[in-house]
Amino acid sequence: ATAGEIKEATALMVLSKASTTAFACAAAVVAGTGYLAYYQPQLLTRLLWPTGTPEAAAEAPEVVELPTTPYEGQKPGTSGLRKKVVEFQKENYLANFVQATFDALPDGEATGTLVVSGDGRYFSKEAIQLIIEMALANGVQRVWVGLGGLMATPVVSAVIRERKTPEGGKPFGAFILTASHNPGGPKADFGIKYNCANGGPAPEGLTSKIFENTKVISTYKTTKNVPTVDLGKVGTTKIGESFEVEVFDASDVYTDLFKSIFDFAAIRGLVKRSDFSMVYDGMHGVAGPFATRLFVKELGAPKSSLMNCIPKEDFGGGHPDPNLTYAEELVAKMAYGKPAQAAVAPDFGAASDGDADRNMIMGRNFFVTPSDSVAIIAANGQAIPYFKEGLKGVARSMPTSGALDRVAEACGIQAFEVPTGWKFFGNLMDAGKCSICGEESFGTGSDHVREKDGLWAVLAWLSILASKNRDTPVGQLVGVEDIVREHWAKYGRNYYTRYDYEECASEGAKSLMAHLQEHQKDLPTLNTKISEILAAAKTSEPREVTTADVFEYTDPVDKSVSKNQGIRFLFADGSRIVFRLSGTGSVGATIRMYIEQYSKEETVGEPKEMLEPLVKIGVELSRIEHFTGKKAPDVIT
Repeated sequence: ATAGEIKEATALMVLSKASTTAFACAAAVVAGTGYLAYYQPQLLTRLLWPTGTPEAAAEAPEVVELPTTPYEGQKPGTSGLRKKVVEFQKENYLANFVQATFDALPDGEATGTLVVSGDGRYFSKEAIQLIIEMALANGVQRVWVGLGGLMATPVVSAVIRERKTPEGGKPFGAFILTASHNPGGPKADFGIKYNCANGGPAPEGLTSKIFENTKVISTYKTTKNVPTVDLGKVGTTKIGESFEVEVFDASDVYTDLFKSIFDFAAIRGLVKRSDFSMVYDGMHGVAGPFATRLFVKELGAPKSSLMNCIPKEDFGGGHPDPNLTYAEELVAKMAYGKPAQAAVAPDFGAASDGDADRNMIMGRNFFVTPSDSVAIIAANGQAIPYFKEGLKGVARSMPTSGALDRVAEACGIQAFEVPTGWKFFGNLMDAGKCSICGEESFGTGSDHVREKDGLWAVLAWLSILASKNRDTPVGQLVGVEDIVREHWAKYGRNYYTRYDYEECASEGAKSLMAHLQEHQKDLPTLNTKISEILAAAKTSEPREVTTADVFEYTDPVDKSVSKNQGIRFLFADGSRIVFRLSGTGSVGATIRMYIEQYSKEETVGEPKEMLEPLVKIGVELSRIEHFTGKKAPDVIT
């Protein structure tokens, strides 16, 4: 057979999707060139097709620009775009948002390395492949993906800030595929958000541009003939002449960062104590592999101390939100509300949400509120080597209790009050004004990354426990409850609760907020109404609102203004009632009511009893049942 005949026969095989090289080898054997076929098939192929095989030409990546039409409602919320999976599965729905984001970036920015990963929820693998194809078409040179497509939200931030590209630079940004603490699965939620070069969520200026782009988008760029990247093994896939996708184990970056922050030897000493035990609940989210690396491999905790640490696309059918309602397995394990069983419960318990940026801390039959948690970490910063030079400042979201402010005052450092949303902490951190920050919605973190970090909070608490027990004899362990009560004795106690009314009709929620703002226009009439509510409840303690406003924030760094961040009723004794519409749900509106009362002397009361009069005022003043049809909240924290 001549070379021409071999080419002709092979071309027919290409049409039937056979392997060019394999058929060329077979044909060469027939032609009497068996040596080349057996020992150097690639050389034979190059001899026959010097400029490339027919199938290689047919499968070369091809950048295309395709038509599309806008979708309504692609406005990023507090932390990205969150909708039901079925929405994201609509034709070009995800592509529109991704292209709108690329188009919103400054010219020339999206040319280096992009991180793409998420919490592993349903639809993540398809989304990662789509973004890879679009990244190539939009001029990106390299995409980094976590092994299995998994990377916790704080880990993405760490990778952006800590991992170097081959050229010695850093990624320009990241697409994080998560709906955070929302459920996962074919009928549940999916989400996407963009993080910038500082590792933090896109600021309002950028998210506004993205939203405006989604309204007018008419085409999107993608690439044909891109092979499906194998996310299950570490390695680099070359696509085309200059584009590559690297799959890597991000736990190395994360672990190395934590080793530079915490005293691992001290924590190991705590974990080895015969009178100490712990349990960590990954809630079948992305935290599992990272927690296994940290707690078992690095710190020596037994594997039995891990619960639900195998990531699942539907989070095991659960709701991966670390609170007393949804983290029911951990709550039961810690014997919360069951004092008779507390003696056999672990000494320390913790949980993280779907993307591992939130956390819940517990002791035996004891729950640490997120507001208290961040305050206690700040008050004990000396237990963490990263803060050996002291704290630069602290910050909390407006609805979070003032417990952190009291620590700041005692330490002589500045405390900032910002709107809900981690992006508001980023500017303060980048400007060197904030070391530790937190939200009442189970978010805690520091300036080591630009996201809240669930595992960081767990390690911070283990560091505090290790420090408190450095010289404590076995059998006399200082536990979580001991540390919290010691804190209350020194700083006083901020009694606090949050009522969540989920998936309310949007119009009803807006009407409720408008109704509350009407109350704010006339404080004398408002206080008369409050007195009537308390009299009907047979509560004699007087309550007077001295300030009623809609929270507005001016960023001290860039002077940007954020309006309509929550409705506040501030009482003469320092108590507060706050109402806010949450931006983290995927359907309808979530109304959150926050109640806070400070006491310096009375620190051992039950929050339900202490806050009952304020709760009564909030529920009746808002007429929440009238506007939403809900007789009770879906979640109480």
